[in-house]
Amino acid sequence: MQHSSHHYILKISCPATSGIVAAVTTFLAQSGCYISEMAQFDDEFHERFFMRAVFRGNSGGELDLAQIEKGFAGVAERFAMQWELHSQAQPMRVLLMVSKYDHCLNDLLYRYHKGEMHMQITAIVSNHLDLRPMAEREGIRFIYLPVTKDNKAQQEAELLKIVQDTQTELVVLARYMQILSDDLCRHLNGRAINIHHSFLPGFKGAKPYHQAWDRGVKLIGATAHYVTSDLDEGPIIEQEVQRVDHAYLPEDLVAIGRDTETVALSKAVRFHIERRVFLNGSRTVIFR
Repeated sequence: MQHSSHHYILKISCPATSGIVAAVTTFLAQSGCYISEMAQFDDEFHERFFMRAVFRGNSGGELDLAQIEKGFAGVAERFAMQWELHSQAQPMRVLLMVSKYDHCLNDLLYRYHKGEMHMQITAIVSNHLDLRPMAEREGIRFIYLPVTKDNKAQQEAELLKIVQDTQTELVVLARYMQILSDDLCRHLNGRAINIHHSFLPGFKGAKPYHQAWDRGVKLIGATAHYVTSDLDEGPIIEQEVQRVDHAYLPEDLVAIGRDTETVALSKAVRFHIERRVFLNGSRTVIFR
């Protein structure tokens, strides 16, 4: 996706009713805007409507975003909308969390340098020092927060302070091998993505590849999901699978699983930073 400095993204979710699309498009047209991309979904089961529109000014120049927000508030109130309006010129501020495994971090950094990830990395946080050289090589701030049973609450408070001080909008757990507390999960609700190395809801918790081998599965997978207080049960954003057979040992599953983990996580992060993901209870709506 190209990131034009003069394009804007409008995200909407609201109770399903008639007239929503007409009201939104009419408002944008009357505000001198041209819609270049639009997607919508009607969840008939929950009677909820979702919409994402990308637009620019008819003249191609910069729009007065504050004025548009002020004007759209009346439309939003009429339909009881939850809505966001963003400029594509501003990259999303993202904090990456890791432990010892480097494959997900390496893949995200590669895609970031290739221009696939429109984000600004605020810091790399880790409970180990193993990946510090990688962060320093990239010129990215590395923050070491070792976690023990005794200091977990203190370190999570420090992490939350870092998120706030750096104005981080998204936290990515790129194989960060610590379980976040319920309190931290609540603070990061809807803005923290984890990669779990199994095709959820199967094989939650520790050593999922070994669990998969014990069951003799023919497919292994990886799942990128939002973090919640229920371990490995947050709303799913993206999943990838890889075919295996009886000849694979647990170590083989771990090795080939790295690819599925990196692909699932990178897609999920990209969907989120391009503001394509909507939370819908325990599910997600994603306009690809």
